[in-house]
Amino acid sequence: MSSDFSIALVVIIVIVVIVVFICNTYFLINYQHPDDHNQAYLPKGIVIFGLSIAQISILMLPADVANRNACKNSVYLNACNYTLPMKDLWYAVYIIDAIFLFFICPFSFFYYEADEQTHTRKRLLNSFLWVLVLAVVLGLVVGICYALVGYSDFTVRRLESDSIPFTTDFSMLTSAKPCLPTTVLVSSTSQELCSSYLSGDGTSTNWTMRTSFAIYVIAVTTIIGSCLFSIFGGIGIASLPMSLINTFLHRPKTTITLAQYTKEATEIMKRGKEIKEIVLGLQREERARVKGRQWKKNLVKLQQELVFLEQDEQALSEVYPQGEKAEMSWALTVIGYLACLFFGLIGMVVSIMWLVHIIIFMLCSPPRNPFLNKIFIDLDNAWGLLGTVGFGIFCLYLLLAVISGEMLIGLNFLLFRVHPMKWGGTMMNSFLFNVELIIASSISMIQFCAKAFSLYVDATAVQEIFGGTVESLRGVKYLFRYNIFQIAFVCFAFMTIIYYACFGWRKVVDKKKELKFESL
Repeated sequence: MSSDFSIALVVIIVIVVIVVFICNTYFLINYQHPDDHNQAYLPKGIVIFGLSIAQISILMLPADVANRNACKNSVYLNACNYTLPMKDLWYAVYIIDAIFLFFICPFSFFYYEADEQTHTRKRLLNSFLWVLVLAVVLGLVVGICYALVGYSDFTVRRLESDSIPFTTDFSMLTSAKPCLPTTVLVSSTSQELCSSYLSGDGTSTNWTMRTSFAIYVIAVTTIIGSCLFSIFGGIGIASLPMSLINTFLHRPKTTITLAQYTKEATEIMKRGKEIKEIVLGLQREERARVKGRQWKKNLVKLQQELVFLEQDEQALSEVYPQGEKAEMSWALTVIGYLACLFFGLIGMVVSIMWLVHIIIFMLCSPPRNPFLNKIFIDLDNAWGLLGTVGFGIFCLYLLLAVISGEMLIGLNFLLFRVHPMKWGGTMMNSFLFNVELIIASSISMIQFCAKAFSLYVDATAVQEIFGGTVESLRGVKYLFRYNIFQIAFVCFAFMTIIYYACFGWRKVVDKKKELKFESL
């Protein structure tokens, strides 16, 4: 029975992996910028493989649960030997994630961002040197930390008792004496075997164990990813549904006339010329080698203004459809805004369920209610794939929330360069940036979901990795013990709700941000 179940599971996993790679290839083809057609094959391959690894690592959690269920009806322990080696697979996936996060994606990013006029060999060399420096620094930091504090401290309780011959007479057991009296006399006194039953807190002690280097690398990448996930995910889980609803609320109600279109198009053209002058000024400063902090700040502002300009141009095209199928185009536009409302309302429900679950199950001690755990378990009992599908939807929704949070911070607070994902207009550096963000978030997301759905993933390999070893690592265990990342996640979510209540519901077109470019 178990072997048949495992064979079916292997077939499903192979099919899912193939589908994931095909979908990511389709995604890349349709989102890439026309300038990247028939070139940049190495970054494209890295984007497809990186996205696939991130998605597969998330989908491995329900696979781990299914693998555990293969032993559910086993009569003897050796029947479980036919299941998949999920622990080894988790190690492999996380090591690949770390390699992509710290080496492969940065190398591709440095290579793609290099000056195109530079010889290919020099671009490769410069990119390799940057990654080599990064590898040396990370290797020294991780190696020194592993040598000094690469231990897991487990709190255990010491239990001991004597043994007596087996008996079927339990008449002497009472609430006052819950244990059997021993036949061995110690100091002429009858000793009761209640050492284990009545052991108090005084028997607790710490058991220290040297963790493996693979586990330590997983812990380091998890902490780095958790910092990004707590910020971007917390902001995105609130902004994602509200931005969709906001898009519907400020949708164009009707088409405009030719005169209005001409007026708005002239304004956009004027802004485009101003941006072109700014670009030329930045290029002059770059050639003069005066690329200081102000130059980089102006570059970020320029990219923000370009994003706003593209959004305005797209909005103008929507309200003035042209061509023979203008009516059909307007009908599809209306349907698109209705879809924003539909998915925004669904996203609002999912976001509320996530926040409620985090508060009542993860932050409350003891948990007040299993909530989503019980829902997924009941769905599995109704039909095996329902719980898996529900779990996958909630996890993938977190990925979308991370991307939404990154876009909100980049566009409104100018903390870093924005890398928007746009259908038919996404440059390869934006792909690489978002892939690296998704990989970093997926690493911590597995730990987050394993803890959030601890009842659903009970007795799985991922719970053994995170629940037993990673969360007991010396020096960082307090971050997990006191739910620092979960608290930060909820705090950023509520701050985003307050931000949207005060500023976010305003119409973007009415803001008309006037960005000042200094030293140009």
